[in-house]
Amino acid sequence: MSAAAEGRPPAAAAAGEMVREATAWCALHGLVVGDRADPRSGTVPGVGLVHAPFSLLPTHLPESHWRQACELAPIFNELVDRVSLDGDFLQDSLSKTKQVDDFTSRLLEIHRKMMEINKEENIRLGLHRSDYMLDSETNSLLQIELNTISASFPGLGSLVSELHRTLIDQYGHLFCLDSKRVPGNEASSQFAKALARAWDEFNVDSAVIMMIVQPEERNMYDQYWLAKHLKESHGITTIRKTLSEVEAEGHVLPDGTLVIDGKTVSVVYFRAGYTPNDYPSEAEWAARLLLEQSSAVKCPSISYHLVGTKKIQQELARPNVLERFLENKEEITKIRKCFAGLWSLDDEEIVKSAIQKPELFVLKPQREGGGNNIYGIDVRETLIRLQKEGGDALAAYILMQRIFPKASLSNLVRGGVCHEALTISELGIYGAYLRNNDKVVMNEQSGYLMRTKVSSSDEGGVAAGFAVLDSLYLTDKAM
Repeated sequence: MSAAAEGRPPAAAAAGEMVREATAWCALHGLVVGDRADPRSGTVPGVGLVHAPFSLLPTHLPESHWRQACELAPIFNELVDRVSLDGDFLQDSLSKTKQVDDFTSRLLEIHRKMMEINKEENIRLGLHRSDYMLDSETNSLLQIELNTISASFPGLGSLVSELHRTLIDQYGHLFCLDSKRVPGNEASSQFAKALARAWDEFNVDSAVIMMIVQPEERNMYDQYWLAKHLKESHGITTIRKTLSEVEAEGHVLPDGTLVIDGKTVSVVYFRAGYTPNDYPSEAEWAARLLLEQSSAVKCPSISYHLVGTKKIQQELARPNVLERFLENKEEITKIRKCFAGLWSLDDEEIVKSAIQKPELFVLKPQREGGGNNIYGIDVRETLIRLQKEGGDALAAYILMQRIFPKASLSNLVRGGVCHEALTISELGIYGAYLRNNDKVVMNEQSGYLMRTKVSSSDEGGVAAGFAVLDSLYLTDKAM
């Protein structure tokens, strides 16, 4: 019996078939993550695989906002580099934070040591991701954060765009969709190209690229895609090491050369090291210092890492601070246009407003990786507690304007099961930046990441289990 005869719309009737096609496609094309139910899935490649969570169809976004986000990427790349060179600005801006945040304090300590020995990073590589939401009240694309370390999902995010174009080519007539409206996404190969260019600039043919990873990594396949592109397209070998392995096996020669397993390391690419959990002992901190002292290209260097902290994001939003680092007034205007409200907690009026109307704010600590921000009534309770504690306790956080994107119905697929939910989405734009001394070798927008989550969920991390991978469907007009 036909779907129409059963009283179901064709699109709804096709959903089950689409899910089966899509999950099979994921398995065939490597759109996979480790299965949390299998204890070996985070340590042994090829064991305990499940498809990555994804949306069945792409999320609509006006093309004008897409172009705006893409234009911002090279400007933010340049801004990160400029700010990273101002060591006093980084140290001063984070001086109060370090008093109450041990993790930030340890990072600043390494940074200070590099300043004291006047350590120069002649070759500077940044692989960044700037995350945005479209605020429904102002129809403005507003920045949530700028990630300068371990900007994840270039590998799997690239594949979701391909999956959606494949599904639309087969089923698009049921939804009046055209696969040409899903923008191509070459994030995986673009990041690999940037790493390869940094390897070229280092100019040691026998050198390897070292990826710093967590001891248990269920998102390893996203990382393996980069290693695959590096080997197949550029002939470069990638090795994977934890920070503890670096401490045990690595050493720096008198000339600064980083050696591990008897191999010279040209580029250190961090996919770990962004959270206190990555430093369970002094061994990991010793490894981070060792890497920073070497002449290898760090992605990111300690200074690039610090530029990505929430406090620096808030400092850059203050009046006249962008002008300290950028000369082009048009570029400054473009950046400022995407800034949401950001405030230090020494602003008594804003803190008072946030206690009165906590639903309009997000309280953010200096943490990456999803699951750390504070929302709703918890904002009020946390602020009141911090005020009672006194001292510098407030300096561990910043306040940010809460962004309210328009919710829409989406089909989310996780574990082979599809469910419809009211969702909101977050757009991440990747950027790649490479400078050798005064020469800018590369400054590009390098693909994108779309993440969609149930609208009732505050957090948005895919790896943390809050969201699914998605792609874009460009529309001509504002939503």
